[in-house]
Amino acid sequence: MQNFWNCNMDLTISALWMALALFFITTVLTKIANGRITYDPVCTLPPPPEVRGIALLRLLPTLCTKGPEATMHDLYNKFGSIFTVSFIWKRITFLVGREASVIFFQGLESEVAQGDINEFTVPMFGQEIGFAVDYNTRMEQTRFLVESLRPAQLRSYVDPMLQEVEKYFAKWGEEGVVDLKHEFEELLMLISSRCLVGKEVREKMFGQFCKLFHEIEEGVNFASFMFPYIPIPVNRRRDRARIKLTEILSEVVRSRKSFKRVEEDVLQRFIDSTYKDGRATTIEEVSGMILALIFAGKHTSATTSTWTGACLLSHENFLDAALEEQKCIIGKYNDKIDYRILSEMGTLHNCIKEAARMHPALPTLVRQVKKNIIVRGKEGNEYAIPKGNILVNLVMVNGMLPHIYKDPEVFDPDRFRPGREEDKAGGKFSYTSFGGGRHACGGEAYAYMQIKIIFSHMLRNFELKLISSFPKPDWTKFMPEPKGKLMVSYKRFQLPSN
Repeated sequence: MQNFWNCNMDLTISALWMALALFFITTVLTKIANGRITYDPVCTLPPPPEVRGIALLRLLPTLCTKGPEATMHDLYNKFGSIFTVSFIWKRITFLVGREASVIFFQGLESEVAQGDINEFTVPMFGQEIGFAVDYNTRMEQTRFLVESLRPAQLRSYVDPMLQEVEKYFAKWGEEGVVDLKHEFEELLMLISSRCLVGKEVREKMFGQFCKLFHEIEEGVNFASFMFPYIPIPVNRRRDRARIKLTEILSEVVRSRKSFKRVEEDVLQRFIDSTYKDGRATTIEEVSGMILALIFAGKHTSATTSTWTGACLLSHENFLDAALEEQKCIIGKYNDKIDYRILSEMGTLHNCIKEAARMHPALPTLVRQVKKNIIVRGKEGNEYAIPKGNILVNLVMVNGMLPHIYKDPEVFDPDRFRPGREEDKAGGKFSYTSFGGGRHACGGEAYAYMQIKIIFSHMLRNFELKLISSFPKPDWTKFMPEPKGKLMVSYKRFQLPSN
């Protein structure tokens, strides 16, 4: 009976999250939008199927009994790949599948934009970067990020990552029980401070840096999303933390320039970056870009690592396959790991990719329609989407489409093996766990690399067993993550080679 009530409480909270999310999104966009929406009288195409009024209220039982993810699946099955939910006087159009996703991922900034929806990030990272600056400047800053994470640069991050991983797991005993979710969060912050910020922060002020960064992370909540600048305690702490972190990073930059010291980290690459007009990056810009990069990477990597651990330890056949791969690599290269060797870990790569398909770190992506657009769905129907609508790409549904993925509810990393490759067979935008098109995740390769390094070390040095239940998504979080702890028992051992 107790389990019954716990289960229903989880579902009720999930339903509440979705209802609140819809309410907050529409409320925020009310202050963004310019009046009521009007359809283009010239366009003869119909609008998408619409859920409103009584039909919207009828969703509540499904939300309460099944949760938000199942509700979106039900709406997709009923209305197709494009449908609109009307809430008060705002319209939110949901897109599912590769056909409907084309305009979302490839549309011009003049058609669909992230824009003011991300205004809450401005006080987190400063007025000099991201959504606080004009589009052209933001695209150049994106170029700096992409260039800092190219393969040539990624190779230089392997050794520092390995050192952090080996040092971290050396603290574990011969056997014990840990919350793997907490362990991943802490380890990934150590890796970020070393590879992104640099050894000055990692060696001398890591504790202070983490404490301040956590206060910035607390700025991601519904209140701050709605009112980014309201002087509530959490926003005050966020603002003070950003100022102090900027001071810390500024001192590091000045020290490097004074002593003409050059390091192999992303901070250095941002320092050395220049805009197309020849202007160098400022200290404030460098600090903001570093904070934004850590924020984006830490959440997605920690969430994906936790889901990967839960899935692997719940599927013995694929855990054995990952272990067998490590045995082969040890037999071929001994204990050596470098960028090229990591690229040979295809089985582990597919396990991570499959976990991200089933449990994407960002289950939805949001854009605002800047001018009237036309969207074509899988069914071949074309619909007119008016300026002012909100577009939501349902990443969590994209990865579970049975016409793309065979038995999508089953954890099956082999679906990505050569010769099968269901995502490629399905066509462009069939796999969207790392975004796509003009707004694809620039840190995807970096994320895979650090997660592979962590799991390859764990598989080689520990027998692992999941002792808690398989987690559910925590929809009460502004950015959903696995709910609760992921308790794992471990025992040291040495994986033999083949």
